[in-house]
Amino acid sequence: MEAVTQPVRKVHLISLGCARNRVDSEVMLGTMLGTGWQSTEEPKAADAIIINTCGFIAAAKEESIDTILKAAELKSEKPGLKVVVTGCLTQRYKTQLAKGLPEVDLFIGTDEFTKIGRLLDDPATQGTVHAKRTHYLYNEEMPRVNTLAKHSAYVKVAEGCQHNCAFCIIPAIRGRLRSRPISSVVKEVEKLVEEGVIEINLIAQDLAAFGRDRGQDELLPLLRALVAIPGLQWIRCLYVYPEYISDEFLDFFASEPKIVKYLDIPVQHSSDNILKRMNRDVNHQQLREILARVRERVPGVAIRTSVMVGFPGETEEDFNDLLQFVAEQKFRHLGCFSYSQEEGTVAGRMADQIPEEVKQARLAAVMATQKDISEELLRSYAGQVLPVLVEGPSPDHELVWQGRLAIQAPEVDGLVYIGDGPVKAGRIQMVKITETHAYDLVGEVVGDLQ
Repeated sequence: MEAVTQPVRKVHLISLGCARNRVDSEVMLGTMLGTGWQSTEEPKAADAIIINTCGFIAAAKEESIDTILKAAELKSEKPGLKVVVTGCLTQRYKTQLAKGLPEVDLFIGTDEFTKIGRLLDDPATQGTVHAKRTHYLYNEEMPRVNTLAKHSAYVKVAEGCQHNCAFCIIPAIRGRLRSRPISSVVKEVEKLVEEGVIEINLIAQDLAAFGRDRGQDELLPLLRALVAIPGLQWIRCLYVYPEYISDEFLDFFASEPKIVKYLDIPVQHSSDNILKRMNRDVNHQQLREILARVRERVPGVAIRTSVMVGFPGETEEDFNDLLQFVAEQKFRHLGCFSYSQEEGTVAGRMADQIPEEVKQARLAAVMATQKDISEELLRSYAGQVLPVLVEGPSPDHELVWQGRLAIQAPEVDGLVYIGDGPVKAGRIQMVKITETHAYDLVGEVVGDLQ
C-alpha cells in the first residue's frame, strides 16, 4: 500500500507591535513548522493567516483591526482559509473581539499561543477564544524561528511588568514581572550564536528589573555570563528604566567591549507634575542626575529615550519643561508619542484630558527639536571609519546596501547606507562615512573588522 502524503499547509504570520511581541510570533512560527506547516510571505498562498496583535494604544488597536479585516477579505478567494488573531488585543478584549469579528476562526491570547498548532487542527475550536492567564514564561527549549536576520536576534529575558504607570495597560495584559533563569537565557543565546547570530538585543518590559521578582538584581550577572560566549560580538540593552541603573552596572557596561555603548532609557517626561501623575518612580532632578551619571561613567554612550506628550493635565509649562529637557539632553535617539486615553488605566479616568490637536502640535514640536539634534550629532561622524554591521541590500534603494553602527538598534534607529566596497552581509565591516543626514549616514566599505 502506498503511503498517503499529507498536503503541505502554509502559514502567513503578521507580527504587529513591539520586539517583545515579535519573539512571541517567532515561537508561534517555530511551533507550527514543527507540526508540518510551512511559512509563506504571500498571504494569498496561505492556508492560515495569523495576526499577532498589539493592544497597547488606540493607533495600535486600529492597525490590528484593519489588518484582521484585510486578511479576512481573502476568505472570499480561498474559502478554506483560517484567520487567527493572537496577542495583546485578544488578551485585552477576549469576548468583545469574538462577538465583533465573526469572520475570525480562532482567538489566542498572550499566554496560550504555544498551543496554536493543536488548536488549528481541531475543528471544534472554530470561533473560540483561548486567553487564560497561565503565567506563561518563554524558555530556551521552545521552538523558535528568528525573523529579524541571520546575524541578529531579540532575546526576551522576562515577561510582564512590575511598574504601575498610570497610562499603561501592559501589567493587566501581560501580568506581573516573571524573569527567566539566567541559565535559560544563556542557553538560548548560545544556540542562536551557533546558528550564525553575532548581535543579541536583550529585551523585557524593563530590562533593569530582571530578577527583581526573585528579590535580586540579576542583569549584571546575566551580562557577565553572556560576554563569555565565544562568537557573540554585540550585546545591546533595550528598555532600561532609569531608577534601577547602578554604578556597578555602568562600570561593567563601560569596560566590556562586547556590550555596545547604547542604552534605551525611557523617561516619558521631565516635569515633576506629570511624572507624579504618571506614577513614575523618579522626578526631574533625579532624571538629570541619572543621565549625567550614565554619561560620566560610560563616555560616548548613545542614549535612546521615549517621551510622551499630551498626558492628562499637561500644561504649557509642563510641556515647555519637556521641550527644554529634550533640547538640553541631546539624546542620540528619541521616540515621541502622544498620550492615548485607554480604558482600564488610571490616566484614562482622569478628567483633564488634552485635546487631540494640542497633542499633535506638541508631538511635532518635540520631533522638530530632536531632528535638529540628530542632524547635529551625526555630522560629527563625517570622514570617520567606523564598524558597521552589514545587514544586506536596502529594500528602499537600488544598488545600495544597508547596515547599522553599534549605536543604532534594529528597526527603531537610523541606518548606514553603503554604496561602494566589498560588502558582506552578516559581517561587521569598517565603513568610511561620506555623508550625514538627519537620521541616516552614507559610507563605503574600506575593509573588514580586524
